[in-house]
Amino acid sequence: MSQTKRRLHGAIMIQAVTVLACGQQDNLIEPDGKPATSAAIPAPSQAVSSVAVLVGAGDIAKCNNLNRAGLTANLLDHVSGTVFALGDNAYQDGTAAEFARCYGPTWGRHRTRTRPAVGNHEYNVSPNPYFDYFNGVGSSSGRAGPRGKGYYSYNAGAWHIVVLNSVTNIRQDASSPQARWLKADLAAHPTRCTLAYWHHPFFTSGKNRPATRLAPLVKLLYAAGVELVMSGHNHQYERFAPQDPSRRADPSRGIRAFVVGTGGTTPYGFERREPNSQVRYSGGQGVLKLTLSPTSYTWEFVPVAGTSFRDSGKGTCH
Repeated sequence: MSQTKRRLHGAIMIQAVTVLACGQQDNLIEPDGKPATSAAIPAPSQAVSSVAVLVGAGDIAKCNNLNRAGLTANLLDHVSGTVFALGDNAYQDGTAAEFARCYGPTWGRHRTRTRPAVGNHEYNVSPNPYFDYFNGVGSSSGRAGPRGKGYYSYNAGAWHIVVLNSVTNIRQDASSPQARWLKADLAAHPTRCTLAYWHHPFFTSGKNRPATRLAPLVKLLYAAGVELVMSGHNHQYERFAPQDPSRRADPSRGIRAFVVGTGGTTPYGFERREPNSQVRYSGGQGVLKLTLSPTSYTWEFVPVAGTSFRDSGKGTCH
């Protein structure tokens, strides 16, 4: 090989390695099992070698006080990776005007890397502005999944990520379309590490009581060996030890749950302590950062400027 060809070959190899080492791409999967974009899903050898970062919170942009949402958005500016928004993203009713005036100037600058969940406030009037904002006006699908469904999945590094719709007027019983889709999606993606998130918490010590109607979905997640679940709705931060759907401690194969309703709305305190609750915080806003390795994960609650609370730890996939 000539010297010129060797130099060219070396440059190409360096570029290829740089793309694999530095790029993080999540790949949306439609409820019919097909990728929603033209981007190719990484080959298993690439996905296994990657580390993904997820960062976010729920209960975010309240139009009469955007300062708090602005502070958490500032935190996102300094963390790469996929942003998750856990519902009630634009108050009070998730209208097009509220997404434009309130979410847009804060968390909206990270819209192109956001994978949202839908909350009850998005259904106060109509969920259409939510889908229009994240997917594009009138688009049938996009970063929020298929229009009108609010549940979808994607891959981040070696992890499979499931997003569910927990709003009360969407069926969540075992025979519902969402439950049937979830069972099929989990079977089609038997990865070692899986994470799920939605708006209403199934595990919580907050004033909004546990959403027990979600039990059929949580049982499916537990049976599939899901590692982590995240929710919002209660305006506070809480972390639980691994447990089963009946709220019994299960350190070997239980689900570790987080409530992260700290995106920007007014926080409030806890009314009780549910079983297996390990950490509770209601003193301010912040975001949860998850670093997802092929067989393990770490978490870190990052508070807004001026507050000192922190929570961090690590775990290994089942």
